Amino acid sequence: MSFFRRILNPNLVFPLSFLGTAVGVALISKDYFGGGECLCKDRIEGKTVIITGSNCGIGKETALELAKRGGRIILACRNEAKAEKTRQEIVEETGNQNVSVKLIDLGSLKSVRKFAQEINSEEKTVDILINNAGVMRCPYEKTEDGFERQFGVNHLGHFLLTNLLLDKLKNSEPSRIITVSSIAHERGEIEFDDLNCEKNYDKSFAYSDSKLANVLFTHELNKRLKDTGVTANCLHPGIVKTFIGRHTGLHNSYFSMSVLGPIFWMFVKTPKQGAQTSIECAINKDLEHVSGKYFKDCKIITCDPKGCDDEVAEKLWKASEQMVGLTTTDINENIKQETS
Repeated sequence: MSFFRRILNPNLVFPLSFLGTAVGVALISKDYFGGGECLCKDRIEGKTVIITGSNCGIGKETALELAKRGGRIILACRNEAKAEKTRQEIVEETGNQNVSVKLIDLGSLKSVRKFAQEINSEEKTVDILINNAGVMRCPYEKTEDGFERQFGVNHLGHFLLTNLLLDKLKNSEPSRIITVSSIAHERGEIEFDDLNCEKNYDKSFAYSDSKLANVLFTHELNKRLKDTGVTANCLHPGIVKTFIGRHTGLHNSYFSMSVLGPIFWMFVKTPKQGAQTSIECAINKDLEHVSGKYFKDCKIITCDPKGCDDEVAEKLWKASEQMVGLTTTDINENIKQETS
């Protein structure tokens, strides 16, 4: 009884009421800023899905949900141990045994080619390709092929991977290519005379540039896929709390983490919330013929005008072909693998 008397003490009523209101507002804000939810109930029974960077974060949550929907999930990851742990967790939670791991390092063209060759040789179909992996605002460094890491991993690695799997995707139609971009593309610029940021490097701008490249890639890819039965869309997942943000100022400052962290928590999405638009684009049957679009919160929105510039998109495509060494030989080799 003494406990209840203390709680009902008039001097505590206002503080407790304020605390309760604050907690309620925080939870409501968290839910509101979590964005749209994939309400589609469609299943993808037996469809083969490749998801890059799927051992954690948005990719893991996407893989988990698509496994629940009956998909054959290929976790395309760089870290085998983490990917295998994720595979076991997904199988245990979903009961879907058709979850496998294949190694790929998107910062290595050799690794991307090896992965694509194995997929083209071993898989009968590829129904959904989700280009999800990425790096964000990292210190300046180059990939093993000499590309600035954010541009190399976020754009060039996925550019090469998608092109090497195109014949498989076409033969699996209707099929889908989904690329995770970001609202950061609005701040991006494609500097053709300095794609590797060797003249001037700002990690934030470099990230935005790579995300604009994702949108331009999707724009040009959509035109090249006309009448093939393969769609290409990209999306902004929202501001999501995942490992990708480890290089940002918030994570590197004790003050920011302790003082601004609780406020940031209200406005940032969980990985599950961040995966909703990827899931929507992958499973919704109403989107079977929708292509060349930019999604946010499970809805089509308009991307920045820079993302649908025909001239820049085509020029970037040709530059990317040269940078990754994509040749007619690659295309012919894919056709051979498809027919063998």
